[in-house]
Amino acid sequence: MRETTSQRSIIVALSGGVDSAVAASRLVEDGGTVIGMTLELRSAQEGGPAVPGPEAIGQARAVSQQLGIPFHVVDAREAFQRDVVDYFIAEYAAGRTPNPCVRCNQLIRFGLLMERALELGADALATGHYARIREVDGTYQLLRGRDRDKDQSYFLHALNQEQLAHTRFPLGHMTKEQVRDWARRHDLPVAGRAESQDVCFLMDGDYRTFLEEQAPHTLRPGPILDTAGRVLGEHRGLAAYTIGQRKGLNVSASEPLYVMAIQPQENAIVVGTAEELGWDQCLVEELHTIGGSTPRRPFHAQAQIRYRARPVPVMVHPLPNERAEVWFSEIQRDVTPGQFLVLYRGDVVLGGGTICEAQNSML
Repeated sequence: MRETTSQRSIIVALSGGVDSAVAASRLVEDGGTVIGMTLELRSAQEGGPAVPGPEAIGQARAVSQQLGIPFHVVDAREAFQRDVVDYFIAEYAAGRTPNPCVRCNQLIRFGLLMERALELGADALATGHYARIREVDGTYQLLRGRDRDKDQSYFLHALNQEQLAHTRFPLGHMTKEQVRDWARRHDLPVAGRAESQDVCFLMDGDYRTFLEEQAPHTLRPGPILDTAGRVLGEHRGLAAYTIGQRKGLNVSASEPLYVMAIQPQENAIVVGTAEELGWDQCLVEELHTIGGSTPRRPFHAQAQIRYRARPVPVMVHPLPNERAEVWFSEIQRDVTPGQFLVLYRGDVVLGGGTICEAQNSML
């Protein structure tokens, strides 16, 4: 059992932030040939902010110059629009809540950019993610980052064996505090740069404004129903709501109401009380296992239904066509179609899939 390392040519994905800069700095210090690359994902003319913005590209270039490594900008705008932005819009139009960062990692950063890196003869692609890779008997495992507060393995669960074999995570054993300290000690120009937690192509994280401008068909008003089918009010468009949401319903009731279901066929929102909210199982589609083969028999694991969700024990029942039924050990209040359910065993990521239906065996 060993952690994967490499001393050969490595492409580093530079975002203009402190994490990717420290990843590059560590690799340069380790020796070998390091090349910096920044993905151009979106221009301001396409709606929303340019991704990355001119300042971020300038910072990535400055880091590369200070480290003495080549720097290139890779145009990925067409692929990003098709594989991430169009997916984002289509999911909301279907009444689901997407996670575009998972798709971007799978198809753009570790898809398009990794392909470019390998075509150039590089041994691997490195990023500033807080995650780890370990090789065990010829199989690559994805593990949580040592800093559990910054762990980003959830967003990486869709990577496959080929991608993991050519990936390096130089920050996997570091905490955020150690990363900041490294940047200060090495006088990196991004040492004090703030980090963003928002979806990159949204202005100030406001996805509703983005949809109003880019896909107004996703925000068509319709009825708000209670669990008995009675009309309580009118919503402002399915895309403006997500499972478990309480605020913004504008419905008068004797007790707080929460979004329980989104019904695109009827263009309706179903709301219920806190006692009615909660599911003990769900269906998952497009199930992916990092090891390469999905178990045929039911198995135990821990699951996260969102990035910041607390892992809970589950029983996974594999079904045909890359689907599975997942039983939770305790009621979950925000099982949301479109979100990713990621399976763990301790620190090891087993894989995951897309939640397509929340269920309650008591109903």
